[in-house]
Amino acid sequence: MKAIRFHDYGGPEVLVLEDLPVPEPAEGDVLVRIHAAGVNPIDWKIRAGHLKAFRPYTLPLILGWDFSGVVERVGAGVTEWRAGDEVYGRPDIARSGTYAEYFVVRASEIARKPRSIDHVHAASVPLAALTAWQALFDHGNVIAGQKVLIHAAAGGVGSFAVQFAKFNGAFVAGTASARHHDYLRDLGCDQPIDYTATPFEDVVRDADLVLESIGGEVRARSWKALKPGGILVAILGPAPSPEEAKAHGVRATLFMVEPRATELAGIAALIDQGHIKVPVDAVFPLADAAKAHELSQTNRVQGKIVLRVV
Repeated sequence: MKAIRFHDYGGPEVLVLEDLPVPEPAEGDVLVRIHAAGVNPIDWKIRAGHLKAFRPYTLPLILGWDFSGVVERVGAGVTEWRAGDEVYGRPDIARSGTYAEYFVVRASEIARKPRSIDHVHAASVPLAALTAWQALFDHGNVIAGQKVLIHAAAGGVGSFAVQFAKFNGAFVAGTASARHHDYLRDLGCDQPIDYTATPFEDVVRDADLVLESIGGEVRARSWKALKPGGILVAILGPAPSPEEAKAHGVRATLFMVEPRATELAGIAALIDQGHIKVPVDAVFPLADAAKAHELSQTNRVQGKIVLRVV
């Protein structure tokens, strides 16, 4: 099979297209013929070596933890899936990734692909949508009538977070450069904020939740945007300071997204019912993974980047 791997940490140029054996599904596993794989910021951060102290991998490594495809065959003990099923998922990030023609995933980590969209769009959903869902509802407990502030609202996670929060009845503010504001309004954002022109903490000071994905001074300023008792949910390390949170009278948490098939199934239903749009900004062939990484590193993506494998 064709796959993209890297043998040493470095820039996008370390990504190479190689011929590898098709993996065999073990007990409890499913072999999937990948049709498309999502590209996420964590991919290039791992490739560049930024996370090797936190999450060491054995090189060479195939990147990618978003996919949509078709079940090729199943391992022993798997009864819920069979060859020909269209599936999508966010697999265990500890395993080798999905920039490949075939991929082995645990049967418990996949869900049926949304029927109303193609594989390219489906591959853009799992990691970003699960991150947004778990941040808002599993960790933030957002309910109707609350206010949320979403940083990097035009990005992959942000685009889904805006829609999920709005669908569940929250008032949504989101930071993005002005060129993305029409896009954010189309997703349901009530208050787009141009972070290049307006300090967000000057216009949002009563948020129940801040979804924080940038760190640094953005996190430091985000405390002021929360109401007393509110929560800052971070998806980028290091963990928020408990002392700082306490000093501002708020709560804070950092989490790593988990591969939950039940939540993926629920998200697929929302997509098929027309409640959630699936934003894809750019599509590259598998062989051009380096170009996809170059674009991802600009931090100017509106929605998601996807590699077309088939």
